[in-house]
Order: sequence, then C-alpha cells, then structure tokens
Amino acid sequence: MRTIHVEEIIKNVKEMCIEANHYLTEDMIEALKRSVKEEEAPLGKQVLGQLEDNLEIASNDKIPICQDTGMAVVFLEVGQDVQVQGGLLTDAVNEGVRQGYEEGFLRKSVVGDPIFRENTKDNTPAVVHYDIVEGDQIKITVAPKGFGSENMSRIFMLKPADGIEGVKDAILTAVKDAGPNACPPMVIGVGIGGTFEKCALLAKKALTRPVNQRSSVSYVCEMEEELLDKINRTGIGPGGLGGSTTALAVNIDTYPTHIAGLPVAVNICCHVNRHCVRVL
Repeated sequence: MRTIHVEEIIKNVKEMCIEANHYLTEDMIEALKRSVKEEEAPLGKQVLGQLEDNLEIASNDKIPICQDTGMAVVFLEVGQDVQVQGGLLTDAVNEGVRQGYEEGFLRKSVVGDPIFRENTKDNTPAVVHYDIVEGDQIKITVAPKGFGSENMSRIFMLKPADGIEGVKDAILTAVKDAGPNACPPMVIGVGIGGTFEKCALLAKKALTRPVNQRSSVSYVCEMEEELLDKINRTGIGPGGLGGSTTALAVNIDTYPTHIAGLPVAVNICCHVNRHCVRVL
C-alpha cells in the first residue's frame, strides 16, 4: 500500500490553481492559433488576434488569462492501492485551493450560501469529483470554471424517440441560445446518457479532454465533427461579433442509460478552457 501525505496534495493543488489560471494547455493554444489563420471575417480575425495577444501577456507577465478566475472544479482519480495520510483528502484539496487563490492573487468568487451570498474570501469550497481506479497513484485535474459560460449550460431530458437528431438539435439549441454570452469561441462539452446528474458530470469532464483528440467511438466522433461544423456556420463568431469561428471543439462523452430516458447535458466553456493535470 503506497502512502501519500496530504501536504503533497495541498502543494500540488495550490500550484495547479495558479498554473491553470495563467497558462492554457498546448492543445488550446494551438487551436486558437489555427483559428486566427482560418477565420474568414476581418473583425472575427481581429478579435481572435487580441485573444492570442492576451494569452501571451498573461503568460509573460503572470496575469490571469481572465479576470474571472473561476470556481475550482477538481477531478480526482484515486488508486485503490494508495492511502492518504495526515488528514482528509477533501480538506487537503480545499486547503490547496485556498492557498493557490490567496498566494496567486486570484479573484475569490465563491459565496458560502447561494441565497445570502457572503463571499468565503478564499474561493473555497471547491467542487470535487472522485473516481476510485486501479493502481497506487492519484491523478488530479484542476479545472477552474468561470460563470459567464457556465451560466449558458443546459440539461435536456429527451425521450428515447428523439434519437440522435434530437440530441444534435438540443446541442445546437444550447449553443445558439448562449450566443455571445458564453464569450466565444467556445469549447462545448457534452454528456449523453446516464441520469440527470451523470450526464452533467460527463459534460463537465469532457471539457478537460484535449481539443485535438476525438472520441474513440465512431458515431460520436462523427457527431463531434458534424456539430463543430454546424456551430461554426451559425455566424455567432469570435466575441459574438460574427465570423466562422464560434467553437474550437465539441467534446462528447456517453454513458449507458435507462430504457425510458435520453439525458443530454451541454456544458459550455469560453476560449479560456482552463485545466491542469498532474499524477502523484
């Protein structure tokens, strides 16, 4: 049985919160660069160029990519042969988030109660999702999520008879309704199947898949490519100002579901699709 002390968890989560808010992953940077070359509308190309400049400034001057440094969403894949020592794993994650947002001078956006809305002043608690997996390692994914795009996300409880075309229509409806409010160009995370809450979790986690990596399921891969093309034909464009780059990617994950249901969740992210991954 391998042991990992909570101090190691705290240290890594702290560093990951800071890293994710200052640097995008290479796949996101390449997707944005490619979109600047391919964008057809002059104004859209200008907006994309400004976003590219913003990334460079954030990286060089260590300034957050976006003023909304997000609510910390943390995915943990915990090997069943690892033991965490020194405290509770969830407490360690929250302490890492607290330290990261304080030491990184990141905006604290979390309120302790959804109605009375008093700021917790340290961006905790995080939203933590666990998977128990084989092995003796812990894989941590920190994905700060801003709420301009989060507020545009949707869940559709479709009927099985709606089929794949109904799923496509739901995704397109969510994107069109979001329009400029989701700060395009977007990355669209989609979850299909499971239950009400499972499809939402699938959609959220789909955003952390590299945007240059398509689904290994053939019909899902085809749907990702078809929907990306249709979304980019809506004309919403960068910043909602028109153009051919409304989305950089559509990432879809699926899960078995009940005979009577067809849940679909669409979790939209702006071009600041932040996530950082480490394995301990």
